[in-house]
Formats: sequence, C-alpha cells, structure tokens
Amino acid sequence: MLLTTDVKLFSGTSTRYLAEDIADHYGQALGKMDVLRFSDGEFQPEIKESVRGSFTFIIQNTNAPGDNLLELLMMIDALRRASSDYITAVIPYFGYARQDRKDRPRVGIGAKLVANLLTAAGADRVMTMDLHAGQIQGFFDIPVDHLNGSAIFVPYIQKQKWDNLCFASPDVGSVKRARIYAQHFNAEMVICDKYRKRANEIAEMTLIGSVEGKDVVLVDDMIDTGGTLCNAASMVIDKGAKSVRAFCTHAVLSGKAYENIENSKLSELIVTNTLPLSSAYKGKKIKVLSVAKLFAQAIRNTHEHKSIHSLFLTPSV
Repeated sequence: MLLTTDVKLFSGTSTRYLAEDIADHYGQALGKMDVLRFSDGEFQPEIKESVRGSFTFIIQNTNAPGDNLLELLMMIDALRRASSDYITAVIPYFGYARQDRKDRPRVGIGAKLVANLLTAAGADRVMTMDLHAGQIQGFFDIPVDHLNGSAIFVPYIQKQKWDNLCFASPDVGSVKRARIYAQHFNAEMVICDKYRKRANEIAEMTLIGSVEGKDVVLVDDMIDTGGTLCNAASMVIDKGAKSVRAFCTHAVLSGKAYENIENSKLSELIVTNTLPLSSAYKGKKIKVLSVAKLFAQAIRNTHEHKSIHSLFLTPSV
C-alpha cells in the first residue's frame, strides 16, 4: 500500500473528550461529523467532509450503553460507503472484552461477536489498549494493534520513591501482567486469589506470598465496582504491607465504586483516561494519566508503517 498523506481523524460522541486530546498531540483537528437524531431515539452519523481515498481513524469506545458500539459501526459503514481507502477503529476501551469465552452453559461470546461486527462494518484495522484477555486479538481476521498500559504506568512508577516495591495480582487472571511489571523493576510479586459466587460479588480471597513491610502495587486492566481491588488492598495491609496502591488502565467504576475506593485502604488509584471519571467525583484518591500522546504516536506509526511495539516500555502482556 502506498503511503497516503491524507489522514483523517474522527470521533464518536462518547469519546470526544479523549479524541480531541489525541488530535491535539497528533497535530491535526478532528474531522467534521454530525449525528442526526430522530424523535424515536434512532440516530444516523453523517460525515461532513470528503474522505475519498483517505487513511481514516475513528476514535470511539464500545462501553455501555450499546449505542456507543452501534455508532462506531455506523461511522465505519458511512466512511466505507464514502470511499475511505483504509479505516482504523481506534477503541481505547474495548467493551464486552470480559465475554471472551463460554464459561457457563448457554451464554454467548460477546467479544467475538463485536469483532465480527467491526469487520462486517468495514474496518480494516483495530487499535485498542489493554484488552481484558490478550487472546481476543485472535477473534479478529484483521490486524489489531494492542497498546500496552505499561507505557503510561512504568514512567510514573519510576518517579516514585517506594523503598520496598512488590507487585500484586488482584486475581489469577492478572498474574502475567503483574509478573511482567515485577520483572521490569526486579521486584517481588504476590497473588490475591479470589473465588466468586456470581459476577461482581467475591465470596473468598486468599494471599499467595509475603507482603510484610512492602510497598504493594496492584496491577489490573480495569476496575469496575472496585470490590476486588478494595478487598485485595485490605488483605495485603492486614498481612503487614507498608502501603498499597492500584494501577488500572480502564476506570469503568460502576455501582458504588467511587465510594468503595474512598473508603478502602488504597493510598491511591492510578487510572488512564480511556474512560472518563464521573463529573460528580470529588475525592482525592484517584489520579488520571493521559493516553492521548501514546495513541497519537501509534496512529502516526500506523500511517507511516512503523513499529507499534517500539512504543512499549515492557513486553506485551
């Protein structure tokens, strides 16, 4: 494919706060687009400028409500029908990623369905960050650029002066992620093993390893209700940890998450802005780091056919 100089950046309505920041770092204004809304709630995205032959990036999350996903699909379809040459769906937070396998009878695999829908709509490529399960990349028959939150979190951790660093996985599913951070910093690692009776409800949690006198860093891809992280933080403090913090890429923060965090034993929760915090949040424990510069550089590297992996500070999790 010849290098196309005409790059277009567009944003869905739910992710415009981040898209504008990405566009600013990229050095180009967002493309013009409107969303027409009918009285019955139906909507129709409309591209307001020519995209013929362009290299196009659409920035939009697929988190709830379902209109976010539908809007992304309809934008892709509109660009395809307007003769955009190459369409990349930039999805900072890939919703439905927790539905990555059939773990109970008679349930669907939502992540695979979303992958199929994106491909059917006409996307040529997907760019996302810290999938709940890395193997979701295999659900796609088109290229997937899987950005790594370590490029954001590692520099922050390096600036801190924690004496006895120890990384912790809040559950078994995040062991590989925590191990890579531990290896990068030549630090120890422990595992918080949890058992659930049902979604968002923890029945039991145990600690594998010693945290006595350690500055513990919990690492995960997302935080939803905060139950897992808050319970893990409480447990490691009870086991003698000096302090405990959490690094989570995606701040889903549903239900009583904000209340849970403020009342927890976490010293702080560091997240990225792949999802926005609630405007009503007035607490002090949550710190937000921006992913805009990383995504802008990844978009530039994609267009210029350069390496994406070179942007990561640690091996891909």
